[in-house]
Amino acid sequence: MKQFFSCLLCVFSFVWCVGQGDSVHLRVSLLTCAPGEELYSVFGHTAIRITDSLQRTDLVYNWGTFDFDDPDFYTKFVRGKLDYSLSVSDFAQFMYEYDVTQRDVTEQELQLSGGQKIQIRNAILRNLQFNNRFYKYDFLKDNCTTRARDMLAQQAGMTVVQALVPEGTSYRDMLHEYLDRQHMGWTKLGIDLLMGAPADKPVSVNGSLFLPDYLMKGVAVSSLKTDKRVILRTAKTETTGSSQWPLRVLSVLCAGILLLSFVKTKTAKKLTAFFDFLLCLVTGLIGCILLFTWFGTDHRSFAYNHNIFWALPTNLVAAFFVWKHNARMKTYFFAAGVVYGLLLIAWYWLPQSLNPALIPVVLLLFLRFVRLAKP
Repeated sequence: MKQFFSCLLCVFSFVWCVGQGDSVHLRVSLLTCAPGEELYSVFGHTAIRITDSLQRTDLVYNWGTFDFDDPDFYTKFVRGKLDYSLSVSDFAQFMYEYDVTQRDVTEQELQLSGGQKIQIRNAILRNLQFNNRFYKYDFLKDNCTTRARDMLAQQAGMTVVQALVPEGTSYRDMLHEYLDRQHMGWTKLGIDLLMGAPADKPVSVNGSLFLPDYLMKGVAVSSLKTDKRVILRTAKTETTGSSQWPLRVLSVLCAGILLLSFVKTKTAKKLTAFFDFLLCLVTGLIGCILLFTWFGTDHRSFAYNHNIFWALPTNLVAAFFVWKHNARMKTYFFAAGVVYGLLLIAWYWLPQSLNPALIPVVLLLFLRFVRLAKP
């Protein structure tokens, strides 16, 4: 009988140790990578690291992978139909890229039960299967960071118990914070041109975790306990400059064109007519691009774009008739001028935030179109 109880105790101890081993030998952490200089890396990156000391593996799971070798890569990317996927790489290999590009990496080890760690690992392995690994990328709602966020919420029960941004903060506001900090004024202007009214919707607590830094902050104030440490600190220098360059450059350019229009020489009149042609041509082309991104792509954040009110697609046609002073063209310029005037009045009350650097452009369009509409 004594031997029986001894055997039973050994079996129980073995089972208990295995269960504890899941907790001891599996290590799950969130990796947050600092922003880079390339456009695709401007907002940083997120991945999940799983270390298994029994299997001697140290792997990083990354939902931000796409295939550059796809022959239709650019077509799919522009149309919002490019598949992103989950990939796995060795930790050392993953870190090499960030060491070379001088981007800091922060690790938050998650203090989870053995069962939660196994759940996360198994869920990721299921997600890694060929039929499950691909997804349609959405910049605001479904990206490499939101995938990691959802994994922690669904498999580890993570809930964020504290708001990370002031009430009413929009997706666009959060993007601007990154771009202003890195003095990327022209990139900010480009993003503001493409992103429509959906980007101005206030974010929820969960929605604010769509950016890597904010997921890192969210995990720190969530129901999960973490140990945080910087595992790669680079000597990268702070970027210098100003995010106000687009406003300055466009203001000077538009002021120069406007002043030229008051000069009465023959050469000045020809140059003014040429700039009128360019204004109509460029704004018309931009308007056509905005229409395409709105209706011809799957980018949901590009819809309902109020930039269309100054980048009138009809200007593309008007550009080739700008020298004609017939009644039909004068009527067009008058109608378009009214649109520009109303836009300037309603600028700060629109349901979409337009980039301030565009104000001198719209003002120039208004003044030139009013002049072209005169008898």
